[in-house]
Amino acid sequence: MTHVAAELPRLLRSALAQPGSCIVLTGAGISAESGVPTFRGKDGYWVIGSHNYHAQELATRAAFSRLPESVWGWYLHRLRVCRNARPNAAHEAVAALERALGERFLLITQNVDGLHGRAGNGAACTYEIHGNISLMRCSRDCAGLVPVPEAALAAEASTLERWLSCGECGAWMRPHVLWFDEFYDEPLFRFESSLQAIDRAALLVVVGTTGSTNLPLAIGERAARRRVPMVVINSEPNPFATLVVGRTDSIYLEGRAGEWMPRIEQHVREAL
Repeated sequence: MTHVAAELPRLLRSALAQPGSCIVLTGAGISAESGVPTFRGKDGYWVIGSHNYHAQELATRAAFSRLPESVWGWYLHRLRVCRNARPNAAHEAVAALERALGERFLLITQNVDGLHGRAGNGAACTYEIHGNISLMRCSRDCAGLVPVPEAALAAEASTLERWLSCGECGAWMRPHVLWFDEFYDEPLFRFESSLQAIDRAALLVVVGTTGSTNLPLAIGERAARRRVPMVVINSEPNPFATLVVGRTDSIYLEGRAGEWMPRIEQHVREAL
């Protein structure tokens, strides 16, 4: 680990000496350190009546069409968890990178919890490719994004429709998240923009994602094909770590985001 840490400043200096942006791609691992549970852990379950639903069953358009109140109940629970969480050292370091790099910085995040924004990352250079749990939109697509009303967070299940109905057409509003039975697109989830950003990248830093969803892994694979230098941070080897094997311009850092991101931010500032 000491040898790996010693290599990091050189790799960052070399990458940032080239023209292009620094892209940070983050996943659930960075927010898990703030206490936000992941979909795939034991906290990804929700009881409706006598049935125990997993996140991959609830986070679907099909489930919402059958059980809108119940699906909203689960999302409002998750929203309260996210609101109670606080940005950690890794979030703060990512925000500091934006301040240091300015227009050379781009954040692509799978996380819907909004912690990056609360840490200081700006909306203009943040692509929330899975949405934001604090926002909602009409389930019939007749209206744009609006915040989830505070009243809904304290409402009884039987009154949710009152607070979560579209003011234009009366249909249910839906959480602004990408569901498991939906596809990435550009207007809502910056699909093309995320892939095209790699073509202008000098460095890709991948933090706390397992690569189990399509777009993040496609971003990593595109970066590898274009020989974009990569720094991969995760608690255990993952598909992104495989992409940097044998490369002298890229590195896998095993450990927590809160351990490595502040170091990266410091080395980047020293390299500028």
